[in-house]
Amino acid sequence: MTTNTQNTQTTENAPGALSARTILVTSASGKTGRRVAERLGARGATVRAGSRTGATPFDWEDPATWAPALRGADAAYVAYYPDLAAPGAAEAMRTFGGLAAESGVRRLTLLSGRGEPEAVVAEEALRAAAVGVELTVVRASFFAQNFSEGLLAEGVGEGVLVFPAGDTVEPFIDADDLADVVVETLTADGHAGRVHEVTGPRPVGFAEVAAEISRASGRPVVYEAVSEADYAELLTGFGLPASEAGWVAALFATLLDGHNASVTDGVKRILGREPRSFAAFATEAWGGPGA
Repeated sequence: MTTNTQNTQTTENAPGALSARTILVTSASGKTGRRVAERLGARGATVRAGSRTGATPFDWEDPATWAPALRGADAAYVAYYPDLAAPGAAEAMRTFGGLAAESGVRRLTLLSGRGEPEAVVAEEALRAAAVGVELTVVRASFFAQNFSEGLLAEGVGEGVLVFPAGDTVEPFIDADDLADVVVETLTADGHAGRVHEVTGPRPVGFAEVAAEISRASGRPVVYEAVSEADYAELLTGFGLPASEAGWVAALFATLLDGHNASVTDGVKRILGREPRSFAAFATEAWGGPGA
């Protein structure tokens, strides 16, 4: 579904009409932004799908695009690229929060990373700058879709899942569940000032991830654990600058050192249902046995 301010209308008194009429979705072409925009549009919101090439120009690397995208919006989904733990993220959140407040935005939902101390600094920068704006923070575990749509998809397609995670387990969150949570925080009251941590239903190791993908796809996929340094070298081989590759590898190694292995009840508390398991995600993503 394509959603923007020009082709989606909301009736003022329609049953179930959203309290936030116009909602900016940043990074709207990304894994979570695309899903959030689709769901908001389906529920009757006027959606501004902000992206570098979309109808609403928005680029985290170009602050000049932020104010025009925010102007007249009632709410916004804030999905910072590349990550809230990245250098410069806190400064970006400080600037964005000030612009949101000046633009009259009433509600923000910020996507953050679970167990990322640097991301918390960026969260606080946004909170301090967005004076008078309702802010909800959703801290998510590692996305299941990273294996099908993200950085790891190419390796999975070639049958080898290479990652610096050792035997650590992670309660992977399905991006569809995450998008449902985000939409709820943007459209329902009671979430202002809250920090929600969302995960999948149980911790899963990367060897089990590879086994589940193998089962669902009917193709063998194996997990190869590597060191942080070896993973950074692998990323540079794919064309990433050495500094960026080192930062990405360090982030993954930090996130997957075991401190995020516990499960939360965030999805169930907010949505009233259990989150989707990795096995169920894999079955849908890879088409089931024999695909």
